[in-house]
Amino acid sequence: MADLEARLGYRFKNEALLKQALTHSSITGSVKKNYERLEFLGDRVLGVSMAHLLYFMFENEPEGALSPRFVKLVRKETVAAVARDLQLNNYIRANPASLSDNENVLCDVMEAVIGAICLDSDFMTAIAFVDRHFKKYIQQSASPERDNKTVLQEFAHRIKAGTPVYQILKKEGTEHEPLFYIEVSVEGQGTAVGLGKNKKIAEQAAAAELLKILETKDGK
Repeated sequence: MADLEARLGYRFKNEALLKQALTHSSITGSVKKNYERLEFLGDRVLGVSMAHLLYFMFENEPEGALSPRFVKLVRKETVAAVARDLQLNNYIRANPASLSDNENVLCDVMEAVIGAICLDSDFMTAIAFVDRHFKKYIQQSASPERDNKTVLQEFAHRIKAGTPVYQILKKEGTEHEPLFYIEVSVEGQGTAVGLGKNKKIAEQAAAAELLKILETKDGK
């Protein structure tokens, strides 16, 4: 644990919290011994921490520019990448051991570690941890991804087609790892479907798909 704490840049007062954050439910179904409850907390702490950081780091940007940055930084792929940077896969307890390299597990454990740090110290310490280890990804977002929903809405208004309509087609998976299917439609322009682990991501994906269709039509 001392080696991992050095990587994290944080020394736990209650080391049991760190061990719990690294323990997959395949090792124990006890909610007091596996990482699931800590992941639930850490997911929320990460979200608030990232919103706090972006609010002050990009003080001249409107909400429409901050939102795509936020979505990119808290999505599974980014959180799992930070876990790999910290080599958390070498410390995760799971059966089979190969689960420690699973992207979903890495994301969950990273969030569990954030939750554990928040419980072991305080919220500001958790924010500092997120700032330290997500910094390079925050800096990489200096040129944010295109906000596809905004682009699609501007297009729809420009051609006087009203506002794009989003609706949930279905939701799969578990409450812990959901997958949303969302359809977007623009009057007279067609529809498209996007997938994501939350509604915002799925809506962005749907808007991106419809924009591709419309750009192809324009190209022709």
